[in-house]
Amino acid sequence: MNSNVQMHHHYPGYWGPVTATLDWCEANYQFSHYVAEVSNTFSNVFFIIICLFGVHFSRKESLPTRVIVGFVGCGLVGLGSFWFHATLLYEAQLADELPMIYVTSFLLAMLLETEPGFGFPTTYSKTLVAATVVFNIVFTATYLTYRNPVYHQCVFATLMISTVLREAYLLVWFEASKNIPDKKKADIIQVLRTGAFSFIFGFIIWNLDNIFCDSWTRVKMAVGWPIAFLMEGHAWWHVFTGIGTFYLNQGVARTTLSVKDDHHRYRLKYWHGLPLVMRASKPDKE
Repeated sequence: MNSNVQMHHHYPGYWGPVTATLDWCEANYQFSHYVAEVSNTFSNVFFIIICLFGVHFSRKESLPTRVIVGFVGCGLVGLGSFWFHATLLYEAQLADELPMIYVTSFLLAMLLETEPGFGFPTTYSKTLVAATVVFNIVFTATYLTYRNPVYHQCVFATLMISTVLREAYLLVWFEASKNIPDKKKADIIQVLRTGAFSFIFGFIIWNLDNIFCDSWTRVKMAVGWPIAFLMEGHAWWHVFTGIGTFYLNQGVARTTLSVKDDHHRYRLKYWHGLPLVMRASKPDKE
């Protein structure tokens, strides 16, 4: 991704030469013989923790399995990214990138399946599950053949945009959503808007880190470590995508629960800035 990365200091490491199709602005094996990129690796810990919190809270609230699966999938993305940045091996890159597609397509499928209830009783729901599986198999096969990261990024962006558009359709035009009060719709939109902003902001920081890698590296060297650990743009991408992922999962969950079930049974509250979908102790009358 960064064409100028070769000019920076790269040290021999435990995992051998870089085999991934991407490398980043952070110098390789600068501080550890076993971890290629320290900041880019350990910033995934935040991503993993926030997803584990989502799993824990969703189980505590006895939310449908699909909500929990969404958070588990996102946590696997964090684990894959940790492995990727620690080793810069191609197989680890796949463990980072492929789950991104799997999880996003799963979230989109959740929004496309609007029949009441949370099983897969209808022919449509079963077909949707099969289509999602086939899509991911086809993408995996083509990406293994055509190893261009831009291909992955375009597919991921298309899935994200499709998810946002489907959300908009369900909240504005879908027949079942007409029973959801405007206040609740506004709350869902705010959650989704915050998540989207977090993704976009992290993406901007990541790309600025790529574009100005040479000059920014000189600044980092002038500032020195450990403060310079906080100046790795791709590491901040992990933090902001972690936040964005949590918001997106909760927005999708709140939407599907409202459309497929009685919206009175669920409510949204915030805990230290994080939106939490929970069961209402008493069905609200709004």
